[in-house]
Amino acid sequence: MPCHGPPPPALLEQHIAARHRQIQSLLLDNQRLSALHVALKQELAVSQQELHHLSAAASDVAAERDAQVRDVYERSLKIEAEVRSIDSLSADLAQVRADIPKLTSDRQELAAKLKAIDGDLVRARSDLQQLPSIKAEIETMHQEVQRGRAAIEYEKKAHASNFKQGQAMEKNMFSMVREIEKLRAELANADKRARAAAAAASAATSSPGYAAVYVNPEMGYGGRSYPDPYAAYKAQSSADAGPQYSPAAGPHSPYNTQQTHVHR
Repeated sequence: MPCHGPPPPALLEQHIAARHRQIQSLLLDNQRLSALHVALKQELAVSQQELHHLSAAASDVAAERDAQVRDVYERSLKIEAEVRSIDSLSADLAQVRADIPKLTSDRQELAAKLKAIDGDLVRARSDLQQLPSIKAEIETMHQEVQRGRAAIEYEKKAHASNFKQGQAMEKNMFSMVREIEKLRAELANADKRARAAAAAASAATSSPGYAAVYVNPEMGYGGRSYPDPYAAYKAQSSADAGPQYSPAAGPHSPYNTQQTHVHR
């Protein structure tokens, strides 16, 4: 077995040089790794910042998307409501179209009525121009009515006064009639007694001169030469009542007087 001795210095130098080259390569690799680490850290920071920005942007996008979704939903609700309103408006439009002929006829009727009202307005204006004269005529008629009422009241009072006077005159007339009847009865009795006395005297004596004495009293009573006081009273009453009562009034009696008072 061969015995190895220490390596020669050239091999050691080569070996050291190779180690040195390895160390330099490792240092270079370490530097490159350090620079790469720093760059990676920077890229990581930038990436984190970008990720943060992307997260914020994603949040904004999500919020915007939610807002757009809500907006779209609200628009869809509005569109649905508008569709329903359009349907109702379509029904209303159909109703309006159906009502158009009726409204047209109503318009024509109203136009005819308006024309008639215009004619009435023209006549009313012409009548309004005649209003002062009509008022004057109404005032004149009112005055005539007042005078007529006053005349009627005067006639009523006069009729009442005449009615009272007529009643008093009728009472007086009835009392006078009774007195006249009594006088007639007394005259009839006296006539009978005179006739009886004349007959007795004629039978008692046959003297013509004596009989002639009783001829005149017999003719005075038998021929009724005395006047009728009731007829004279009626003539006097008619003459007195002429100015107070109307010419068409009949003879005064309680029935006629009361009936006239009722009609007045």
